[in-house]
Parts: sequence; structure tokens; C-alpha cells
Amino acid sequence: MYLLSVFSDFWQNFKQAIVSFDEISDVLDVLLVAFLIYSAIKLMRETRAIQLAKGAILLVVLYSVVTLLEMQVSKYLLSFIFSDLLVILVIIFSPEIRHALESVGRSSVSKLNIFNFVNRDNIFKQEKIEAAINGVCKACADMSDKKIGALIVFKKDTILGEIIETGTFVDAAVSAELIGNIFFPKAPMHDGAAIIEEGRVVAAGCILPLTSNSNISSELGTRHRAAIGMSEVSDAVVVVVSEETGSISVAKKGFLRRGISNGDLREILITNFIKDNTENESKLKKIFRGNKNE
Repeated sequence: MYLLSVFSDFWQNFKQAIVSFDEISDVLDVLLVAFLIYSAIKLMRETRAIQLAKGAILLVVLYSVVTLLEMQVSKYLLSFIFSDLLVILVIIFSPEIRHALESVGRSSVSKLNIFNFVNRDNIFKQEKIEAAINGVCKACADMSDKKIGALIVFKKDTILGEIIETGTFVDAAVSAELIGNIFFPKAPMHDGAAIIEEGRVVAAGCILPLTSNSNISSELGTRHRAAIGMSEVSDAVVVVVSEETGSISVAKKGFLRRGISNGDLREILITNFIKDNTENESKLKKIFRGNKNE
């Protein structure tokens, strides 16, 4: 009877909403709710939140069954959980909530560079990034042959101030020699990660967060787990050179692509840090050229 009353109330509210659906604000309201639901589903699919969500759904189903069968003791115990459900959800989903807020905080408008068209400074910046990519690829190829472990983070939009503070400030132009010296086995910073931003090594010896994903292969060591973890909490692209096998891997958005060639590594980095910007600038040039002609 309890479930029937719930469905009955829902149906009555639904019909009432349909009847009163006559304003633009209602349309915007539906679109906003749809967007929030879509964003929540997308967020859960990209993180471990989907597993937690399944557990929450099972609890709701269990509570409904317990209530329907009038199991007083079980209902009393479960009521403690549901009375503080909001607080419990915030605690459990705190990493995912933080990730979502960081994603919202990243302005996609800044990627368009609306007020910063192709100019001498932009071209110089792209050249620095390409030179850094070439230097990293050359160093990774050399370290791969010698089986020297490395962990290199290419920063994008997410601010990595907390990560940078865990290492040693460097602020130097990227070169194959510098990367090789940082990760030389007897060097003091070789166990940490190097952070690269806009063609410069910002810091080295940095400590990265390990992934909380329990489904990854047991073959992966601390470097690979740190690379995945870093890519889960930021939009950075993380390059790993295995100390055991010498293989090169790249982590992005919580996924790890293992055993790639040096050419594939260069293509991935170029695509993420040069091609996107160039394509956006080309689109803007076409838009404003069209406006000018008109």
C-alpha cells in the first residue's frame, strides 16, 4: 500500500505539472534538470561513483520492501541511515563532488581565446610547447631503452598548486637533457613527478595522488597508479616510463594507454596541447573573417 500511495502521489504531481506547463521558465527548468541528470550520469560513469550509486539504489529498494512488509525493526534501523542521507552522501561522494566542481570551474570559454587571436605571442607559446613535447619524447625514448623510470605531468586547465608544492620548484625550459637529469636513478628528485606547464618544467619530485580504482591490473606499480590517480582528479596528461619493462604509457581522464611507441606519444601530446588550440583559433578566424566580409 505504501508503494501504491507513493506512485499515486507521483502521478498526481506529474499530471498537475503537465497541466500547468505553460511558461518559458518551465521549459528552462526541464532543460536544466535534464542537463544536471546527464552531467551526474556522465560523472558517475567516469568515476567509481557508479558502484556507490548502485549500493544506494539497493538500500532504497531494501527500505521500500521493508516498509511494504511492515518489518518494524529493520525499518527502524534503516531510518537512521535515511535521516542523515544527505550528510552521508556528501561524505561518500566528496571526491566526485570535488571533481565535478573543478570541472565546472574550468572555463571552456578560455579555451576559445576569444580576445587572444593568432599573434606573435601565441605562435611563440605554441613553439615552446612543441619544443617541450619533442624534448620529452626524446628523453622518454632514451629512458625507455635504459629502463629508467619516469613520471611526467603535462598540465592543462586544472590548477595544480597543491601538487607543485609537494616537490621542488624548478622553472626551467624543457629539454631532453633536463628530463634525463631529473629522472636519473641517483638524482634526488627521480622518484617524484615532473610538472610541465606551457613548455617549462615548473617543479620536480612532486607527489601525485594514487588512484582509488581497485579494478586496475596488479601488474601496475606505484608510478602507473599515481599517473591514473592524477588523471582522475585533473585534466592533465601524464606520461609514464616503466622502470621494470621500459614501456611508455599515457594516462588521461582515468584511463591508461600502455605500451605505446615514441611516435604515438608525440602524436598524443601534439593532439592534446597544440592541435586543439590551433583548430579553435582557425574557427575563430573564420567566424570573424566572415563578420568582416559582411
